[in-house]
Amino acid sequence: MNFILQPWAWYVGGPLIAISLLLYFYFGKNFGASKNFETLCTLAGADKFSDYFKKDWKDRDFALMFVVGLIIGGFISAKYLIPNQDIDLNPQTVKELTDLGFANIGNQYFPDEIFGAESFLSIKGFLILLVSGILVGFGTRYAGGCTSGHAITGLSSLQLPSLLAVIGFFIGGIIATWVIIPILF
Repeated sequence: MNFILQPWAWYVGGPLIAISLLLYFYFGKNFGASKNFETLCTLAGADKFSDYFKKDWKDRDFALMFVVGLIIGGFISAKYLIPNQDIDLNPQTVKELTDLGFANIGNQYFPDEIFGAESFLSIKGFLILLVSGILVGFGTRYAGGCTSGHAITGLSSLQLPSLLAVIGFFIGGIIATWVIIPILF
């Protein structure tokens, strides 16, 4: 039973992702999580205000189950599989983040300086989360999908737009890491 508590190697996770993709392709579905926001908006009644949301949400019920599985799996993992487990980060990364004012680096996945209650209740923290959420929402809509959809489904089906989107994701990540985060913190 101890093996399930350890991080799984790429040669276990990779084939599981490949099997999942084969099943998605076999049943004529696309993998990705961002379309679920449209589906949730339709369920919440957005179709009464915009024709864009006039869709049959039952066509995407499989994707909603995927998101429910993500939430349940994340809860089980965080609560029961990896409690109080240190994160194995590069010492240089820990030093650089500590220099920026982050504490508890290597002890948690979501730093309190960004995701903590105190940060959320501050104007700066609230604005960071709000603007980030708007940019992510706009970006996924503009790019026609999210990172998981483009990087996993799009690249595995050899779609050029997905390759360009993934390159853009990496460029955006580099800019955020080396320019935006040091300015904000």
